[in-house]
Amino acid sequence: MALFNFRGKTAQPSPSPQNQLESFLHGYSLEVMPRTAEKVEDFRTLLPLGTRVYIAHIDGTPIEDMVATARRLADEGFTAMPHFPARIIKDRATLTDWVARYRDVGVRQGLLLAGGVAAPVGEFHTSMQLLESGAFDGFERLHVAGHPEGNRDIDPDGSDRMVMEAARWKSAFAERTDARMAMATQFCFDAAPVIAWVDRLAAEGVRLPVHIGVAGPAKLQTLIKFAIACGVGPSLKVLQKRAMDVTKLLMPYEPTEVLSALAAHKAAHPDFGIEQVHFFPLGGIKTNAQWVTEHGGAAGKPAKAA
Repeated sequence: MALFNFRGKTAQPSPSPQNQLESFLHGYSLEVMPRTAEKVEDFRTLLPLGTRVYIAHIDGTPIEDMVATARRLADEGFTAMPHFPARIIKDRATLTDWVARYRDVGVRQGLLLAGGVAAPVGEFHTSMQLLESGAFDGFERLHVAGHPEGNRDIDPDGSDRMVMEAARWKSAFAERTDARMAMATQFCFDAAPVIAWVDRLAAEGVRLPVHIGVAGPAKLQTLIKFAIACGVGPSLKVLQKRAMDVTKLLMPYEPTEVLSALAAHKAAHPDFGIEQVHFFPLGGIKTNAQWVTEHGGAAGKPAKAA
């Protein structure tokens, strides 16, 4: 008669690729502009309730349009996160006015970035100046920009020296304040450089969670145009290679491959620094939302499901 009954541990089955992708898409965010948001009759038919929706502030967009979009999103049950591009903000009074307008409609989150214009219109030219301004005291979240493939506007020599220095500064700012922060990135098309970059951030002591930017489904020609305009780096080759394949040239691009690869890496390395997915709906908001609904399981179920 055995005195002890040793039982081996039952191995837990690994989550399926589909389950990995669904988990990775949980809490995803989406970016709109006032003019693209106007085309959506009801965001509740497209997005899960509470989804964070970034509102891109392109130079020349009236602040009234930005605030109206934020108010509408809040009224429909979503979290608005407007952009604050430093280089298009004329002065501290303008910044204070914008923040006050947003506060009045319930906005408590913002994406602070330098902005794409070549020359500042006023005293601000970096997101770090906006962080230090004190204008956002009381905000619940402050996100900043990340560049997995570098940014030649910041590092003209092609390195990432200044980009990485800024990332370390922003991480230190979050640690010495009570700001809840994350790094929302430019869109990429290849998982490998993203994984290497996120690991590099950790090695450099940058503790900000990453909300990885991904282009939503769109025509290949549209994506290549945006990728070149936005300075997307090595992963642009993924699109160029696809364009050389006649059988794929006319097929719309979908982010399934890159997101599945990142989801698998996150499943294998739970401490990996990507926290959420952020979509750039370059092929349309509805098209992007429908793709997430089809691939995200519960994470993609709209507030008003059909």
